[in-house]
Amino acid sequence: MGQVNLTSCTECGGDIQSSKNEQICTECGLVCSEDNIDRGPEWRSTGEESEKRRTGAPLTRSRHDRGLSTEIGFGTGTEVSGSRQRQLVRMRRQHNQARLSSKSERNKMYAYTEIRRLVSSLSLPDSVRDQSCALFDSAQNEELLCGRSLEGFAAAAVYATCRSLSISRTMEEITEVSRAKRTELKAAYDALNRDLGLPVGPIKPTEYLPRYASELDLESGVESLAREYAVILSENGKVGGKNPSGVAAACLYKAAFEENVDLTQSAAADLANVSRMTIRSTVKDLKPLV
Repeated sequence: MGQVNLTSCTECGGDIQSSKNEQICTECGLVCSEDNIDRGPEWRSTGEESEKRRTGAPLTRSRHDRGLSTEIGFGTGTEVSGSRQRQLVRMRRQHNQARLSSKSERNKMYAYTEIRRLVSSLSLPDSVRDQSCALFDSAQNEELLCGRSLEGFAAAAVYATCRSLSISRTMEEITEVSRAKRTELKAAYDALNRDLGLPVGPIKPTEYLPRYASELDLESGVESLAREYAVILSENGKVGGKNPSGVAAACLYKAAFEENVDLTQSAAADLANVSRMTIRSTVKDLKPLV
């Protein structure tokens, strides 16, 4: 119930003074009426934000419209006539068409959906998802998509973001869950790296060690020794021209052998998606250095 505007006190007939959400008599101090309803916008603090001006769902970079669009749902809550249902179907179709004002918006929505799927399949953090979407947006603004597949650019954006953030993911791992072929991913990544100047450097074998050691169920001592081997190879210039993923697997194989842990060359090679010859040649290079 809202606040009632009074001109005089109901008890003594004195003057009324309004103070915030209350009306108080200046003579006897009686609170004649009050309004405790908060008529401001609803808000919830997420711990990171304390601004009361924002309402509704937060903006998200991983949607083509930043999450600001609305949708006409399918549930009505009440029974409606057949003509009303047909009208809702037409409204829903026209609304969905109006959400995408151009082909570029349609492409962006499709690519963002593919990026979210890849990030979820690879168990990557949300920061990779948002940064990959921003990278795809930059590529579209630079007109790099002409003649190339959207799936390839979505996969390339995720791979390039992982490279920029030093997250160990190979092209083969992304290709396994992507709808793009490796050649499409490689062509799109080369275009991104060439025209946008991505801040990426060579991948270090040590970046793969924690994940590979976890998947092979190796102890921390084996991982630490493998890290020492990888550093020795890097310092002696034995890593150049080799697959860093294979070097990491070879170091783990060598460390497991030294620690009397059962690990076969086939298991290490299959995990890194390299041949057993790569494992043997890296171990051969490592032997005179340790």
